[in-house]
Amino acid sequence: MKKLTTTVALTLCLLTTAGLFASSHREAPITALDRTADVTDWYAFVSYDHPDRVTMILNVDPFLEPSNGPNYFPFDPNVLYEMKIDNNHDGVEDIIFQFRFKTEIRQPGVFTGYVGGLAAIPPITALDGPGSEGLSLRQTYTVTMIRNGVATDLTAGKRLIAVPSNVGPRTMPEYQSLFTQGIYPLGIGVRVFAGTVDDPFFIDLGAAFDSLNFRMGVGGVMSPSVDADDTHNYAPDAVAGFNVNSIVLKVPTTMLTVDGKLHGAGDKEAVIGTYGSTSRQRLTIRRSPNPLASSGPFQQVNREGNSLINELIIGTGSKDRFSMDDPKNDGQFANYFLDPLLAHIFASIGIPVPSAPRTDLLPLVQYVAPICPGCGPKDAGPIADLLRLNTGIPPTPVAKQKRLGFLAGDVAGYPNGRRPLDDVVDISSRAVAGIFADPAKFGMPIGDGVQLNTEGYAPIFPYVLPANSGRDSHHVGPGQEGCSGQTNGICPVQ
Repeated sequence: MKKLTTTVALTLCLLTTAGLFASSHREAPITALDRTADVTDWYAFVSYDHPDRVTMILNVDPFLEPSNGPNYFPFDPNVLYEMKIDNNHDGVEDIIFQFRFKTEIRQPGVFTGYVGGLAAIPPITALDGPGSEGLSLRQTYTVTMIRNGVATDLTAGKRLIAVPSNVGPRTMPEYQSLFTQGIYPLGIGVRVFAGTVDDPFFIDLGAAFDSLNFRMGVGGVMSPSVDADDTHNYAPDAVAGFNVNSIVLKVPTTMLTVDGKLHGAGDKEAVIGTYGSTSRQRLTIRRSPNPLASSGPFQQVNREGNSLINELIIGTGSKDRFSMDDPKNDGQFANYFLDPLLAHIFASIGIPVPSAPRTDLLPLVQYVAPICPGCGPKDAGPIADLLRLNTGIPPTPVAKQKRLGFLAGDVAGYPNGRRPLDDVVDISSRAVAGIFADPAKFGMPIGDGVQLNTEGYAPIFPYVLPANSGRDSHHVGPGQEGCSGQTNGICPVQ
């Protein structure tokens, strides 16, 4: 085993698929050119503090540098952001939540989107009313639910304001208060938040993009002691210190199930399929100095169900088509699911993997056990990349949650839904290696050595943390502090 571990660690640097482990941060050619429509991550889980409710998080627009003014990173008013739910196991969304943003410039003579504490403009301490004078670039948004073709405005007559980037302590001395002000109850048990937040994703991105050239002695195949540690990072988290735009929605579970009832974990009706998407209208006209004009029906630009499906499974030549198509049509990608190239690469360097067809991967793309123990052969539905969530499985208390989720016996974690702390990089790579087929035979502890987001996680709604400060934030890199599992906390270079 020691010899195999060393061989794998050395050989992983020879792999040629550079973007495999980057979640959905710029994962397809089309989204690399359209960052505001790039779905970086999709989460869906039974709410920790309300077991009768489901929380969904749609994160978009990757690698937002907190200091990058003067406009920072508003949501795109020309993008339709959607959360979609299939509750009858046919791979087609039955419920859609839509979010549309509108931008207003309240101080057109000011050179930056946000200013406060100078030029007679008070610090920004409120999203609206007194204390909001310096919030020049301000965004409002609406929430619409579509069920059976009928649209219902959930905004409830409220003025919903997106939380802006955290510019710094002079401009926004009470940013936590602004963040809290951005949480809105919409009645009937629904809560919503939209704004710029700390990106909860974590990964040694530089090593992953260098053809999986992970840090020696840490990544590739991890030691038992490192793999068992959920509280320290052993390699640099390249996403640390960056922000992301986040839409968070908490709704009663009964709004999502097929019959409007709560179900136990053994009932097939308890299991829903979810994904997040972004769309643009087919025609866009840019004619300065007139504002951008869009028309025509909406065309999907990007989507995410299971984390890393587009990265780990789909070939580069099919990524754009996958991004723009609907899950119900994923049968065209069946060969990728049932015989992934990455599994062959693992096998070529000595990692044992199951033989194709890889039916052990079907729980990621069909309604089958163990996520849906109550589903029979007729309930599997078509192959479709949906993040399946068994709403009958109660949430694991925050203090007992495991980063490896389902693999570590924490059955409320990925791939049964996904929580912000779930280490999808390690889980997904091990799934490709065959751990769902036989954990004893195919349970090689593949990973990158980044075990958590060092900023932490919020135990209550909106479950994401306030944005990093533009003035005071920093990033983590090789040779720098930020790896508490290493001697003196210094992240390894080699």
